[in-house]
Amino acid sequence: MSESSGATFGGRRAVPPNTSNASENDPPTMELHGLVPRGFNRQDYLNVTGVHLFKERWDSNKVDHHTDKYSNNKLIVRRGQSFYIQIDFNRPYNPRRDLFRVEYVIGRYPQENKGTYIPVSVVSELQSGKWGAKVITREDRSVRLSIQSSPDCIVGKFRMYVAVWTPYGVIRTSRNPETDTYILFNPWCEEDAVYLDNEKEREEYVLNDIGVIFYGDFSDIKSRSWSYGQFEDGILDACLYVMDRAKMDLSGRGNPIKVSRVGSAMINAKDDEGVIAGSWDNVYAYGIPPSAWTGSVDILLEYRSSENPVRYGQCWVFAGVFNTFLRCLGIPARVVTNYFSAHDNNANLQLDIFLEEDGNVNSKLTKDSVWNYHCWNEAWMTRPDLPIGFGGWQVVDSTPQENSDGMYRCGPASVQAIKHGNVCFQFDAPFVFAEVNSDLVYITAKKDGTHVVETLDTTHIGKLIVTKEVGGDGIKDITDTYKFQEGQEEERLALGTALMYGAKKSLNTEGVVKSRPDVHMNFEVENAVLGRDFKVTITFRNNGPAHYTITAYLSGNITFYTGVAKAEFKNKTFDVTLEPLSFKKEEVLIQAGEYMGQLLEQAFLHFFVTARVNETKDVLAKQKSIVLTIPKVIIKVHGAQVVGSDMVVTVEFTNPLKETLKNIWIYLDGPGVTKPIRKMFQEIQPNSTVKWEEVCRPWVSGPRKLMASLTSDSLRHVYGELDLQIQRRPPM
Repeated sequence: MSESSGATFGGRRAVPPNTSNASENDPPTMELHGLVPRGFNRQDYLNVTGVHLFKERWDSNKVDHHTDKYSNNKLIVRRGQSFYIQIDFNRPYNPRRDLFRVEYVIGRYPQENKGTYIPVSVVSELQSGKWGAKVITREDRSVRLSIQSSPDCIVGKFRMYVAVWTPYGVIRTSRNPETDTYILFNPWCEEDAVYLDNEKEREEYVLNDIGVIFYGDFSDIKSRSWSYGQFEDGILDACLYVMDRAKMDLSGRGNPIKVSRVGSAMINAKDDEGVIAGSWDNVYAYGIPPSAWTGSVDILLEYRSSENPVRYGQCWVFAGVFNTFLRCLGIPARVVTNYFSAHDNNANLQLDIFLEEDGNVNSKLTKDSVWNYHCWNEAWMTRPDLPIGFGGWQVVDSTPQENSDGMYRCGPASVQAIKHGNVCFQFDAPFVFAEVNSDLVYITAKKDGTHVVETLDTTHIGKLIVTKEVGGDGIKDITDTYKFQEGQEEERLALGTALMYGAKKSLNTEGVVKSRPDVHMNFEVENAVLGRDFKVTITFRNNGPAHYTITAYLSGNITFYTGVAKAEFKNKTFDVTLEPLSFKKEEVLIQAGEYMGQLLEQAFLHFFVTARVNETKDVLAKQKSIVLTIPKVIIKVHGAQVVGSDMVVTVEFTNPLKETLKNIWIYLDGPGVTKPIRKMFQEIQPNSTVKWEEVCRPWVSGPRKLMASLTSDSLRHVYGELDLQIQRRPPM
């Protein structure tokens, strides 16, 4: 079944790499052997006149395989589970003298030993874990077969043929695109590497096409819905194309470890012309700002049609699209958000914040950054390449942060291995461990060139790790799946294990936090609304009998959500006198005019307060980020919410700022309700409202969502959503 070639491809292989699902090479319709009689007529033997795949949405093949939601008129089945086909012949089939088999072929250079050419013989009984075809019924000239695929077969789009044996060779059906069959991973099959034994979790992590992504700040968690759209028209083919673009060998596409690792590299475009180009500099020329996307469908379809990276994405966009890729292929997956995520460039479990002698941050020496939040994915699979116990949820991250084996990718890394400090297990466990377990170390850089460790914060990083709850839009805290509670013996043991396996601390911080000074400091930022003034309140408390004087410094910065500062908009130095056993509060007013002119996409402000106790030379340091409250887009619906009936969707937004918004784009999306659409407005005057009406005709019943986002030259990350309950069309 392989294409013959005179070339030897460097003397190592007789067949070229088989890396494209889309490439084809049709097998011959007749393979005759030896001398054939002059009067040979293929019509004298059993001939196939028709093949029926039962591929309508209501057919058992799609319902039983949980593929009836795919907007695709081809047969889609899950591996390791039987499905039905019917073959019509030119005469009644006689099993005693007629011999035929079904063949599944993928790629241009199919080989049986690579799993890219699969001959399926007729057997008396199907065997678990093996390909086979069993005759279920025979009626006149038709035969109905139950075909069972292997639970570890390649995932992709197969071409199907029926081959009939004659005394002189094989007669095979011609290429017929109508019989093409997609085979996917199967979380319902116990023998599949992605088997998940909880039905509610399968419905959530495989079949749910709408998700919730959490962002914002640990103290001000925000959420937005995301349309994964894994069942939308063209998305399955787009996901297969992603693997083709990676030149991933077809023989490896049945392994979820390899598929998820290739996906983590290909969803970003950093080094392989992948799906999404990232941008974190607040400049989005010739593209769409990351906050404007409402789902994955437009991104994947544009990538498939243009064959070029789509601009632009940031971590939640990468995670949303990667989740679509995984769920579409049948791998259970979810988006996870880690609040205060360490980007520790050398994975030394330490983020060093360097201070000047006066308490200001030294930005030249401070290279590591703390992301206010970071989104990645978890994919569910067994890990036969690791010791027993490290299967289950695996971290896979497609945001291009660090190089892994020559490409920007991350994972799969076992969550269980990360929790217990087993960072020696592939892939990229040390980097993920550092993201959730690093210590914040405050170091004073002396003028004589020496560095003095002042204080240590062991609880700031990985403060909270969350995902969407099963069956609802609420938040599920999964921090304890990644780490033991701070101070527990198990937590120290996990850290010791990580250090033993090569995660190094560059500074000895043992004993740094042992001393307990009399003076403590904390600060709070009041709820801050975009375009309005607010206050920062710093509290100093003296728990000792002595009298102290303190010199304090507050710095306010516009920051990217990655923790990187763009510009300082506020700085204030002040002195505080503390009597014994007393406390004192200082208020600093932040005026809207100080921050509005330089605001970034997600409206993050970062405050850093340092204080030096003059009598003891102790340095106190605290930092906090806040997210300004941004006005929402309002969505309303008029008319019956019924499949096939028109309803009017109204999207409106009122400009709360004192300036005119210009070049406004509003995006509307709702899987099963409307295709992603957008509309442009030239400007919105202060306190003015724009309205946009669209007529939608839902085609999917049940709980649905409409999502809208707004972006403009000076205001972004504006969002709104509306829950719908779409009714079935009443019977006629």
